[in-house]
Amino acid sequence: MIRKSFNQGWILSTGAGSMLDALSGGAATTVPVQIPHDAMIYETPDPNDVSGGQTGFYPGGQYTYIKNFDVPSEWEGKDVLIEFEGVYMTAMVYINGSHAATNLHGYAGFYVQANDLLHYGQTNEIKVIANNPSPTSRWYSGSGIYRNVHLLVGGDVHILEDGVRATTKLATAEEAIVEIETRLVNLTRTRQKVNVKTMLCFDGAVVKEDTITLTLFSQDKETVRQNLRIEAPRLWNVDTPDLYDLKVEILSGEEVLDTFTDTIGLRVLTLDAEKGLRINGVVVKQKGTCIHHDNGVIGTATFADAEERRARQMKEAGFNAVRSAHHPMSPEMLYACDKYGLVVMDEVSDVWFEHKNRNDFATYFDRCWEEEIERVVAKDYNHPCVILYSTGNEILDLGREIGGRMNRKMCNKFHELDSTRFTTTAVNGMLNAMNSGKMPLIIGDILQKMGIDPATMMGGGASEEGEGGIAGLNMMMSLMDSPDFTNHPLMTEALEEPAQAADVAGYNYLTGRHGALEKELHPNKPVLGTETFPGDIVRLWRLVEDNANVLGDYTWTGYDYLGEAGCGIFYYDGTVNFSSHFPDRIAYIGDIDIIGNRRPISYLREVVYGDRKAPYLAVIRVDKYGKQHSQTSWMYKDNIASWTWPGYEGQKTEAEIYSVDDEVELFINGVSQGRKPAGRENGFTAVYEVVYEPGEITAVSYKDGAESGRFTLKTAGPAAQLQVTVDNEALKAGGENLAFLNVCVTDAEGNFNPFEQKKVQVEVEGAAVLQGFGSAEPQPLRGYQETEWETFDGKVLAVIRSTEEAGAVKVTFTAEGVAPAVVELETK
Repeated sequence: MIRKSFNQGWILSTGAGSMLDALSGGAATTVPVQIPHDAMIYETPDPNDVSGGQTGFYPGGQYTYIKNFDVPSEWEGKDVLIEFEGVYMTAMVYINGSHAATNLHGYAGFYVQANDLLHYGQTNEIKVIANNPSPTSRWYSGSGIYRNVHLLVGGDVHILEDGVRATTKLATAEEAIVEIETRLVNLTRTRQKVNVKTMLCFDGAVVKEDTITLTLFSQDKETVRQNLRIEAPRLWNVDTPDLYDLKVEILSGEEVLDTFTDTIGLRVLTLDAEKGLRINGVVVKQKGTCIHHDNGVIGTATFADAEERRARQMKEAGFNAVRSAHHPMSPEMLYACDKYGLVVMDEVSDVWFEHKNRNDFATYFDRCWEEEIERVVAKDYNHPCVILYSTGNEILDLGREIGGRMNRKMCNKFHELDSTRFTTTAVNGMLNAMNSGKMPLIIGDILQKMGIDPATMMGGGASEEGEGGIAGLNMMMSLMDSPDFTNHPLMTEALEEPAQAADVAGYNYLTGRHGALEKELHPNKPVLGTETFPGDIVRLWRLVEDNANVLGDYTWTGYDYLGEAGCGIFYYDGTVNFSSHFPDRIAYIGDIDIIGNRRPISYLREVVYGDRKAPYLAVIRVDKYGKQHSQTSWMYKDNIASWTWPGYEGQKTEAEIYSVDDEVELFINGVSQGRKPAGRENGFTAVYEVVYEPGEITAVSYKDGAESGRFTLKTAGPAAQLQVTVDNEALKAGGENLAFLNVCVTDAEGNFNPFEQKKVQVEVEGAAVLQGFGSAEPQPLRGYQETEWETFDGKVLAVIRSTEEAGAVKVTFTAEGVAPAVVELETK
């Protein structure tokens, strides 16, 4: 089928005024928009919104998108479909006023059959009503047509949508065999004899091709299979993500009737508890992160450039695995993971039959869960990155017997559709124990062992805001990962059916079970940490390395995100985390912050993985050192790689060195602060109490007594200029490309100064527009469409989108008291 972008020319209208005011200055009731478009990010955060901190106080709403498009007469009798990759939350589609389709899952792609409703040779109208009635989500969901839209037109004989599947049957260094399955349709009332020509190419050269002939009978569908053998193949793996170009042509004589193209990777998966996961026979431990789907300052708008940037940054930070939490991953992110060598766990949903929010997907789950699994498999099948299907996250139903049955049904459905991949479920032991009625007994046993009267800790529920309720919640969280809790016999009973239904036992925050206990109870079942605390990486990764049955670890989280606001904010004023505290907007728990900068824990993780050989140095914020702050299990330390603290000379703080080597030494202005042990046996960390004095602070690592690496932080002078680095300068006209401009404050010599806060203004001129602008500030008072933002830790990010026309682009950044920065780009 001919497939082209359908993203341009849409008009948005809404009954609310706030979002349109942001887009049009309050002068219009409708406004032109470019798809992908996140309507929620243009809303004004509301402290009284029912979703509260879950969505960063952004409200939902109902949004109507309208597009007029010409349909040529030549399309009559052809297949015409419109593909939506994602509309949140529910979508009703109308063509020329008539209802064409309804979609109930906001993360699912769907097709709209348009043939019977089109006016051929005329201008047609398509209308999409996207409805997101708060509260629908536990995180920032976005609203509207936030993923791409495509128009598909198929002729008399064509390949069906999602009609080509590539399956690697064998993958060794010597040879690979890949089966190409193609589904075709003949729309005519006569027989059609056609050739199916399939080619595999690498770096532009044809590696293998095959042609077969078949007769398609009138108005019939056929499936054909071709097996291609490739000698000395370039196999796909996390360290060698080689991709082949696949091309399938349908020919009648010399005439090409239809063409399909895609990229595929040659790889075979095997799984067992003794060797773990193997890709092409090579054991791969999953260095994983969970991610939500927003792209920071541009919200959930799913541009390919934004998804590729996130994937590349995660890979550069040491990750080789991504869990899409808690929804099916976008096609654009799948292609990015293919390209960079990130294996993917793709997840169906955060809920089944029991609600977590009153308007969430549980309302519709029973109507369409099978269809949603079919859609996930169809989307994922040709992507080598996808290795695991997750049936759900922390599903409340799993605490009941019916949950085990449902999980078996879902896993079996996946296997019916795709026998090449494996299944898991992200099971939360605490929720299972609560919903099965076992929690009071488990906690009672633990507290009695500790000599604590259970009645004093269990009188208040987790939802209570008083000191007793908070203390109880903190106690529960501290107990959640202790062996007395994770390995309790009643916990084993609560986990047995739901966890064993899948190929891999997936556990959220149950690290104590991963090793010896699971190996003893289920010697043939691999285990995966589907969600874990970020600061626990040292212990977690040791379990992964020391136990073949433990496949890996997925931290929460590798990349920061909007919503679940305040989960990791360090409050120094007595505010409690998870208290829905306005203006909290960001979770603030990512290894990488919301504008793409790595935080110190990211470098610790890289050291623990063994991927970073040089030491790294981080400092507890001197202006906060010694002060009491809030703490949750998802928080690490309030530290930063900076030695610029004017006004705090002589003040104490802590400096941490992260190193894979066994010994490190710290110097301040050339004076040694002593040597300390580091490396694996010491948690890869050495901690020094130091006194701040301007100059240089240097970490040196030693291996076998000899220096193996060093890392230095230098005190910056007063802020004097803005420096800009550009990610993706190759903009293309058409309105679908992004450039990311990272702005930092430096002194006159170019030394980064994260301490001084500057109010930065941005101006975009020429063939581009400002898509989003902001900082990593977790409690902002500005919107991401504003052209003025304060720096946070010395940085802001501007995201620039190309327009329809080619031409020069000029982006100017200014701030009081510093030299401006000008960036010149060009869209082609």
